[in-house]
Amino acid sequence: MRVLAQPSPVQAPAGVACPPRNLVTTRFLLAADIPALLALENQKWEPEQAATADEMSVRIARYPQLCLGAFDASTGEALASMFMKPTSRDLLMQSANWQECARTQAEETDMELFGISFSSIHPEAGDALFEFFWPHALKAGWRHIYLGSPLPGFKKWLDRNPGGSVYRYVHGGRRTGRRGTVLPLDPQLRYYKQRGFREIMYIRPDYFPHEASHDYGVVIRGTVPLSLASPLWRRLPISWLNVLKKSLFVLL
Repeated sequence: MRVLAQPSPVQAPAGVACPPRNLVTTRFLLAADIPALLALENQKWEPEQAATADEMSVRIARYPQLCLGAFDASTGEALASMFMKPTSRDLLMQSANWQECARTQAEETDMELFGISFSSIHPEAGDALFEFFWPHALKAGWRHIYLGSPLPGFKKWLDRNPGGSVYRYVHGGRRTGRRGTVLPLDPQLRYYKQRGFREIMYIRPDYFPHEASHDYGVVIRGTVPLSLASPLWRRLPISWLNVLKKSLFVLL
């Protein structure tokens, strides 16, 4: 089964730099992108974790406006991808594991999203995906995005804290910086919190196979910036909303 989120913080392979932002193309995915996406999967995942061409094809065909990619404009290399589907809080709260979260079908009236998969070999490319999507999310009326995350630091932390618990680890934190911002102990949760995913919805045992997490998973929620004003944004052309992209990312 494919692990949903990165088993370690999003980072480039050693010695590989992300192209300058003006050379990173972000857009909705097409079936023609699948070969490049498979190459990204093979860089990021073990064979048993990687999505197949058929799985990607189904996702792109079913939710074309919820499948995103960031590409090197000069080479066509896929640097990051994200596949989402409509969901609801109730559906996710009733789901025991990642497979159920990814499989359940939402009602047409549900205006929340579940991230089936997020893969990135460069933090900048991952950021570019979110920056690209926020205006489209506002235009469509999406309010929240849920992600299922492993806890790649949990096993090592538990070795150092044998009396600890997964609850203590997930909800624990350390203060950083001059402002004393509290960031999660886990590097993956820390990465997501810095990108607006601040709410811990629940912790599940046997969520997906991941040794470093002791198979625990955490479902987290991020709020689309400024989405409370959805009726206004839905009336504006997407070109106007694109002007807000930089400001929206600052609000996270």
